[in-house]
Amino acid sequence: MKRLTLRSVAVICTLWLAGCASLPDTDETAGWSAQRIYSEAKGSMQDGGYDRAIRLYERLEARYPYGRYAQQAQLDIAYAYYKSNEPALAIAAADRFIRLHPNHEHVDYAYYLKGLATFNEDLGLFGGLYDQDLSERDPKGARESFETFRELVTRYPESRYAKDASQRMQYLLNSLANYQVHVSRYYYNRGAYVAAIKRAQVAIADYPGTPASEEALFLLVKSYDALGMTGPRDDAERVMRLNFPESAYFSGGPQNEKAWWKLW
Repeated sequence: MKRLTLRSVAVICTLWLAGCASLPDTDETAGWSAQRIYSEAKGSMQDGGYDRAIRLYERLEARYPYGRYAQQAQLDIAYAYYKSNEPALAIAAADRFIRLHPNHEHVDYAYYLKGLATFNEDLGLFGGLYDQDLSERDPKGARESFETFRELVTRYPESRYAKDASQRMQYLLNSLANYQVHVSRYYYNRGAYVAAIKRAQVAIADYPGTPASEEALFLLVKSYDALGMTGPRDDAERVMRLNFPESAYFSGGPQNEKAWWKLW
């Protein structure tokens, strides 16, 4: 009886698996043309259904890998990933489009999307950190975003996205400079004056003309003074008074009135 039961179970499982294999294809796009799949994906994008749009774009490219609909799907999927808060996938999709279609009429948009995917526009460069110590953050993403926008502006100066990319580049420069100043201030407040000097010098040398240069020079003056290095201190103060003659730092600040990442 026991053997019969086991055999029965085996037969039932075999029949069940065979039944599953014979189930009709549940792919909603079966028999659809490339144009219809693309239209459905575009409609889902417009309705905010980015996950469905991504699935449809992937199905479109797999079934119809050649032609304008497949190319457009490759570009649109980068945007869908961007809107779905999947920046790594958005960057990968944009990079793939750039690699496959370097001369495409909309390749400038791929560069723009790639830049956007690493650009946080909510609360500045390190939006959402609030009370986290910014000296522990790595601004790698901001640098990558800047380089991507710069490549867009350099390669396609007449692009409709060039102006916005340029504005974001300036924003990123200001944020990166402020990051260096923040770290310099962090070291200064802890008595690490040599480290504070190095960070302030980076802010001045790498990001000239940014608003952060004022405080960077001030930190140089204070750090050199704390180390008893009167010559470099006087040189830094001379440069500061020449460039910022009305600086509030000469009369005691406004220092630490507001966290720098909340200035934007």
